[in-house]
Amino acid sequence: MAAPASAPADSRSRPAVRDVVFVDGVRTPFGKAGSKGLYAQTRADDMVVKVIRELLRRHPRLPAERIDEVAIAATTQTGDQGLTIGRSAALLAGLPKSVPGFAIDRMCAGAMTAVTTVSSGIAVGAYDVAIAGGVEHMGKHPMGDGVDPNPRYVSDQIVDPSALIMGSTAENLHDRFPTLTRQRTDAYAALSQLRYDGALQAGKITPDLVPVSTRSEQGWGLASTDEPPRPGTTFEALSGLKTPFRPHGRVTPGNAAGLNDGATGCLLADADTAAELGLPAGMRLVGYAFAGVEPEVMGVGPVPATEKALRRAGLSIDDIGLFEINEAFAVQVLAFLEHFGIADDDPRVNPWGGAIACGHPLASSGVRLMTQLSRHFAEHPEVRYGITTMCIGFGMGGTVIWENPNHDAGGAR
Repeated sequence: MAAPASAPADSRSRPAVRDVVFVDGVRTPFGKAGSKGLYAQTRADDMVVKVIRELLRRHPRLPAERIDEVAIAATTQTGDQGLTIGRSAALLAGLPKSVPGFAIDRMCAGAMTAVTTVSSGIAVGAYDVAIAGGVEHMGKHPMGDGVDPNPRYVSDQIVDPSALIMGSTAENLHDRFPTLTRQRTDAYAALSQLRYDGALQAGKITPDLVPVSTRSEQGWGLASTDEPPRPGTTFEALSGLKTPFRPHGRVTPGNAAGLNDGATGCLLADADTAAELGLPAGMRLVGYAFAGVEPEVMGVGPVPATEKALRRAGLSIDDIGLFEINEAFAVQVLAFLEHFGIADDDPRVNPWGGAIACGHPLASSGVRLMTQLSRHFAEHPEVRYGITTMCIGFGMGGTVIWENPNHDAGGAR
């Protein structure tokens, strides 16, 4: 007898959701944007090629033809960041022409969205292995370059005009939360520099960096370390910096990430395929969420995104043992910490420093957070869950929850 029209489809057409694992991540050293920066004469797509080739070099048991997708994010998709950069970089990297690719944009969360997008495809069986990442050459393509905002944003009072200037949105966040003082943000920024330098000296940072050949007026060189960090930065030095976004404001070049160039990339796979190919599982994806907020206070976006992700995963903030929070502005990180009752200097938060020290090449940063969290997991089997989270221009936040495959239930947190 035929099944009634309301009956569900044959279960064979609805495959079970598969576990997604973060295999590995790498990045180029981050440079300062501008004519004197590391990558002033380096193409953005060539930086992506470097990370793709390095991922394959590190995992020789992965046949290139087994890669099902290459998703690369860029905020300003023009010039050497255009031409569907996921596909064009895959071809330039020497992947088989059968490997497709695409470009993606969610401003600062571009690489994060590349990861969540292809992870969703892996979970439902559309892909087995994928590469996701991001690139931003802010020296060639400043944020907002070539953009033509609709005048109705302002005339119809859809957004406050300050929403179009990221530094102004950070000042607005200070206004919204008076307890987030400049003193606290400067202290946090000094701590970020200190932690980054400590991690660098301990050999934690360099293993994830892909050296890049560079060219300048002085000739050829090799980028092998991050350019933005300022070791020895003190609270006292930061307190003397000017506030460019508002007279007598609180946001300075010292308590915010700079303008940077760089690329990131990672390998993602379903757990069974990873095991078949002998690929390591650095993290298991638990869930993710994106949320919108008022564009003029975009820095608060990680708060509702994290609440949404935790709720959907059936977890609470107390279940999270490690946090990688993008440091677009110190005030944005502190807004998150204060909301969840976490101390400004909590050792679980950005243990190796963050973007205030190493830089924030917009669309690339999400994978940097994930790569570092994966490394933390390997060192902390007592931690079961961690999150990567970031604010996103024009009023959004994104959060991804990860599980530690090295977790020791005996020392659970």
